Amino acid sequence: MRKRGGATLAWGGRGKKPRRHGLPLFAFMTDAGRTPDPARVLGLLSPGTMVIFRHYDAPDRAVLGRRLAALARRLGLIFVVAGDRRLAHRLRADGLHLPDGMVRRRGRFAPQGDPWPVSAAAHDGPGLRRAVRAGVDLILLSPVFPTASHPGRPALGVRRLAALCHGTGVPVLALGGVAPATLGRVLAAGAAGVAGIGALPHLSRDPFGLRAARPRTVRSRRLAHGRDMV
Repeated sequence: MRKRGGATLAWGGRGKKPRRHGLPLFAFMTDAGRTPDPARVLGLLSPGTMVIFRHYDAPDRAVLGRRLAALARRLGLIFVVAGDRRLAHRLRADGLHLPDGMVRRRGRFAPQGDPWPVSAAAHDGPGLRRAVRAGVDLILLSPVFPTASHPGRPALGVRRLAALCHGTGVPVLALGGVAPATLGRVLAAGAAGVAGIGALPHLSRDPFGLRAARPRTVRSRRLAHGRDMV
């Protein structure tokens, strides 16, 4: 458990290398189109990173999920299943993620008695407030910046992100277009961390882009890896 922005993060993985406390939380979201080989991506993530298993329409979703859940445990990752409570139970997941359309019916899709934290997607102020009322433990708010994942949808921007995070009482992960150059601003705005697809492996291991820019200095100061980030 850790606190950031007045809220508590309740997530913990089953792996042997848990995420160190006091660090921003990174969440990688699988995507059948953009990450056709999610196992390879998991191998690039830092221990303690959350993996939200989507691949909603995969014909072998249960088989793929079982393989990724086992891999996540070995790598010390937090494995979360999106949109399927039964599958989450079968895979002994660390949590359940609710797409925006499921949040209104949280009691049906994620009953309060389940033995794990629940995250939810939100795309604006009403969606965020809906997730808070549903009693979720973590909110993924998007898109913060323009992104290919949400073509045509207006970006919230850092100021709006800060306004929405303020007083929410639930940790918020910023999703959409976050890069090393903007990560500091996002965290300063009150986000508990960052979620993403394509950029997450890089952000997870080199959150501020220091490794590529200043390899010698980074090596001595141990700042390039997400586990050493303040």
